[in-house]
Amino acid sequence: MTEEATSEAPTCGPEDTGSEPAQAPPAEPSRDGAASESTRSPTPPEPASQATAPTAPAAPAATKAAPPSEDVPSAPLLLAVEDVSDSSVTVSWEPPESLGRLGLQGYVLELCREGASEWVPVNARPVMVTQQTVRNLALGDKFFLRVAAVSSAGAGPPAVLKQPVHIQQIIEPPKIRVPRHLRQTYIRQVGETVNLQIPFQGSPKPQASWTHDGHALDAQRVNVRTGDQDSILFIRSAQRSDSGCYELTMRLEGLEAKAAIDILVIEKPGPPSSIRLLDVWGCNAALEWMPPQDTGNTELLGYTVQKADRKTGQWFTVLERYHPTTCTISDLIVGNAYSFRVFSENQCGLSATAATTKELARIQKADIVAKTKGFVERDFSEAPSFTQPLADHTSTPGYSTQLFCSVRASPKPKIIWMKNNMDIQGDPKYRALSEQGVCTLEIRKPSPFDSGVYTCKAINVLGEASVDCRLEVKGKASATH
Repeated sequence: MTEEATSEAPTCGPEDTGSEPAQAPPAEPSRDGAASESTRSPTPPEPASQATAPTAPAAPAATKAAPPSEDVPSAPLLLAVEDVSDSSVTVSWEPPESLGRLGLQGYVLELCREGASEWVPVNARPVMVTQQTVRNLALGDKFFLRVAAVSSAGAGPPAVLKQPVHIQQIIEPPKIRVPRHLRQTYIRQVGETVNLQIPFQGSPKPQASWTHDGHALDAQRVNVRTGDQDSILFIRSAQRSDSGCYELTMRLEGLEAKAAIDILVIEKPGPPSSIRLLDVWGCNAALEWMPPQDTGNTELLGYTVQKADRKTGQWFTVLERYHPTTCTISDLIVGNAYSFRVFSENQCGLSATAATTKELARIQKADIVAKTKGFVERDFSEAPSFTQPLADHTSTPGYSTQLFCSVRASPKPKIIWMKNNMDIQGDPKYRALSEQGVCTLEIRKPSPFDSGVYTCKAINVLGEASVDCRLEVKGKASATH
């Protein structure tokens, strides 16, 4: 059978229950027990000879004759403790080898507290289970257990636990859960508060202790409060001396858990220890400085370099987070004198003061010597040449038309217009214009009679040039000029 019964712990009274379990009436298994629980796992077999423990308390002499051995079952086998909590115990056993001639009616579990001589039944009637849980036990209880198989003729010999059962508080090992933001170096600035809340687990409540770099905390500066679920370390105004490794240790009955938290307290760095002007040339100045003596308890992010001209006195940043300790400042204005200063920078910001150059960087004007060259006068004289010739043109009678061409010459040329190689200057039918080298001939209300070859001739002292075109005026009558 793999059934289980649940019973409450009996209270040992002054009455004598006898050295054997009470005779059980021939009835069905007890209904006083609780409903069956989960089946138990089989335990490794033990020798049957170990069923009776020599450490059990001695029982008083029997008051009546024992039934014949062939009528009662033998002792149950493999009595063992399955589980012990802070208020209950679960035991199990195997059926006896011999059930007796009258058959098995159940089992009776009995309890005897340490130092007492009375065995008290846990269940009033025999139960047909091979696993039973005794509940409502008190912390500190220590007792023996035994179980006997029962038939209608009586109870057989009991199987007794070899060792007493001790009800103790269940210990949950301590465990520290460090928050994610504290798994890296925890950085604070000088004067800020440090408030570390570290959750932990453990039952009963473990003992907490803190150390700083392996030494006890300074109670004048550091306050610690430990509750049921967390331990808080508090520093009202952090100083650089508070930097280091803080270790929390939780101890519980020989078990312990540790967690280390690194704290870094920083402040603004000091200025560079010295600065000097190395050289000035052209529109450039070279500077050099030394790192600060105090970096603020953390590494530097670089240097900020500024310049100011003597005329305005205003400072302008030329380099930021610059890592080397030498630099060249360019694009300085000729005729100005400059001062330079350098700040150190870390996570807290720029240093409160700067290292400033004592001497001015004067950007001198370069000596300029004017070298005059002999002036060679250029002769722009040029014979006439047409850059845009005349184009053949077709006109309608009665509508004025124009002929265009372009000429280049120096000195300015004389322009002569001709029709069919005959000079037409002075003829009121024609108007000739010349402006900026563009020559225009306007023919007013031409007729077919005005058709022909027109020529433009340009003449100056260096020579002459001419271009011509054909004008056709369409009409019914054709005449020759």
